[in-house]
Amino acid sequence: MVSDIIEKALNEQIRIEAESSQVYLSMASWAELQGFEGVASFMYAHSDEERMHMLKLVKFVNERGGHAQVSALEKPPVEFGSFKEMFQTLFDHEVMVSQKINELVGITLEQRDYATHNFLQWYVAEQIEEEALARNILDKINLIGDDKGGLYLFDNDVKLLVGNPPAE
Repeated sequence: MVSDIIEKALNEQIRIEAESSQVYLSMASWAELQGFEGVASFMYAHSDEERMHMLKLVKFVNERGGHAQVSALEKPPVEFGSFKEMFQTLFDHEVMVSQKINELVGITLEQRDYATHNFLQWYVAEQIEEEALARNILDKINLIGDDKGGLYLFDNDVKLLVGNPPAE
C-alpha cells in the first residue's frame, strides 16, 4: 500500500512526465514547421516515450492501492528561436526532471518505501540516458553553429536516432 505522502509525490511526477511529453510535442511541431523532418521525428518519438513514462507511473500508483491523478498541465513554449535554443531548453528540462526524480527517491527513503524506491531506479537510469543524449545533441549543434549544410546533415543524423533508439 502506498502512503499518502508517496502517492502525492508520485502524482506530482506523473504531472511532470505528462508535461515533458507536451514539451517534446511542441518542439516536434516547431521543428516540423522549420522543415527539419529528422528533428521532428525524434521529438515526436520522445513525446511518446515521455507519455509511456507517465503511464508507467500511473499504473504503479494504482497497483499499489493509490489513486493516480490526471492534472492540468502548464502550456509548453511554442517558439524556440533556434535549434540551439530549443535543445538547450530540452537539456535544461531534462536536468529539472532528474532533480525531481532524485527528490522523489529521497522521499521514498525517508518513508522507508523500498518497493517504490526500487521501482524508481529505472527512472534514475533513464534520466542519466536522457541528459546524456540531450547534452550530446547540444554539443553537436554547438559544433555546427549557423552552417545550414551542417544543420541539414544533423537533421538526417537525428532521423537515424529514431530508427535506432539507444538500448534501454
